[in-house]
Amino acid sequence: MALTYESAAPYRSVRKALRVLETVSRHSSGITEPAIAAATRFPRVEVAALLRMLRAEEYVRRLPDGGYVAGAYGGEPGRAVARGRLQRQLERLRDTIGAAVYVSRYVDGEIRVTDVADGPGVPRVNEWVDFRSAAHASAIGKSLLSQLDVNGRRDHLARHRPARLTSRTITSERALFTRLEAHVPSVPVLDLQEYAVGTVCAAVPLTAGASANCLALSLSVEHAHRLHDAALALNRNATPVLLSLAL
Repeated sequence: MALTYESAAPYRSVRKALRVLETVSRHSSGITEPAIAAATRFPRVEVAALLRMLRAEEYVRRLPDGGYVAGAYGGEPGRAVARGRLQRQLERLRDTIGAAVYVSRYVDGEIRVTDVADGPGVPRVNEWVDFRSAAHASAIGKSLLSQLDVNGRRDHLARHRPARLTSRTITSERALFTRLEAHVPSVPVLDLQEYAVGTVCAAVPLTAGASANCLALSLSVEHAHRLHDAALALNRNATPVLLSLAL
């Protein structure tokens, strides 16, 4: 299955959104859209799109006179507020894509699925093997491993030896490393029934600072024909989630 993506789009969008947010935050009495465009040197149409996204996520709010100020959560949000916003983002993404979606992080040498949005029609993956032991097989695991250096990957696989989970699972460390080295950063990693028979997945790296994170989706194999478009949508809509992790 050949897939092509605008691989750097989420990262460019986040950098630009942060520039707009920083500009707005410096003007406590408000700043207009043209003034933001002038200050950032971004095209007006791009500034307008970024402001719509930032308003939807409540990072900025629009004043009656048309100016913009930092929103209710524009500063350092509380943990509960931040988690609530992230969960709403995942639920919107679940409904947009029509798939269960996940945020996973690599913490203290282990894979942790920290946030999930699923539902009756889009159930989460049955974790029949602990994700911590299945980095070689799952889209989540391969995405996180791709963000580590070679020594980090070797350390992980030394502690969690690759086991054959399905007939499609890669168990050769050399073959896995070759695939990871060939992977283009920011492009979704796929799992085509490598972790579990009956499930296909895709994951997008979400590198925020020095931490390794990813955004992933899963579909039942009956919907495998939708994986290409779903992975495109995942990549295209990763910006708000990455922004939440970056702030």
